[in-house]
Amino acid sequence: MIEHAAMARQNFLSGMTCAQAVLCAFGDITGLDRATAMRVSASFGGGLGGLREVCGAVSGALMVLGLVEGWTEPGDFPAKKAHYARVQEFARRFRDAEGSILCRELLTGAGVVPRTDPSERSESYYQKRPCPELVAEAARLLDELLAEGRA
Repeated sequence: MIEHAAMARQNFLSGMTCAQAVLCAFGDITGLDRATAMRVSASFGGGLGGLREVCGAVSGALMVLGLVEGWTEPGDFPAKKAHYARVQEFARRFRDAEGSILCRELLTGAGVVPRTDPSERSESYYQKRPCPELVAEAARLLDELLAEGRA
């Protein structure tokens, strides 16, 4: 079995955004090739393109959840309702583990001043940010949730 949490962390450390790191880590489950996963999730890093809204690790995990468990019929209200419950459960677990699902709050809590433009990756960048651990935690929590759905 692929260790999604470790892969997500390594993906982030290789230069991917938080959303890309998580979505790409689950290619074995989603069936997305790396290039497609990178493009689909490119806009979600930094809490939606640097806006510091919903954490990109959360967005990437929810992209996986949608690809794996999402509904496909527009009028299927019961499936939509069930899926939204799964989304909300993931968000609850991430918030319980990390204190928030908002990028700006997660960074401020770590003493990082949020900014809207992308930062150059450097040793100090990685030392300040909780992002490598956040992507790993998002992947771990998603693996738990997906396993429960298969039980």
